[in-house]
Amino acid sequence: MVTDTPRLQEFQAEVVRLQEELQMRDQLVQQLSQELFRLVKGNVNTTAAAVPSQHEPSERHLDEMRALREQLHGIEEQVTFYQGQIEDRTVEVRDLKQSVEELTERSRMLEQVVQELPKIYRQKFAERMAPVKEKVAMIQRENRQLHAELQSVSYRLAVKNRRASDLDLPSFARGDLSLPSFGNA
Repeated sequence: MVTDTPRLQEFQAEVVRLQEELQMRDQLVQQLSQELFRLVKGNVNTTAAAVPSQHEPSERHLDEMRALREQLHGIEEQVTFYQGQIEDRTVEVRDLKQSVEELTERSRMLEQVVQELPKIYRQKFAERMAPVKEKVAMIQRENRQLHAELQSVSYRLAVKNRRASDLDLPSFARGDLSLPSFGNA
């Protein structure tokens, strides 16, 4: 897309240049036509009023007319050639404008997609995380329940063991307890 815009501008500049050149050539053709008409009209007037001794100037006029006709024919060929080039460039410019419009529209669509991507990714991530969060919550509930059951069983087992052994565990007062010393260990 970046390279199409300068290329399009180049073609537009070329079309403008060719149109100006074509206009200049049209003016030359018109001037040559007027000159040719003037010479032909002047030749008819001179031939009618001419004396037989002035045959050389009419020959010269004929040569000039032939040269002007050749120039006119050459210019007409150039005009036809440039008109063809202008038509080709016009078609090319139209195609390039259409391409630019299509690429611009595609660029807008891509920008819109890029802007929506974070929202889509968050939504998809949330959808994927929902079952995981649910499972983690279920495992945590189950863990709390199992922990409570474990504490209950441990307590009952401790009570049962205490009764089974019928041992009275000594109770020490805080000050009566002395710990052995291991020296400089």
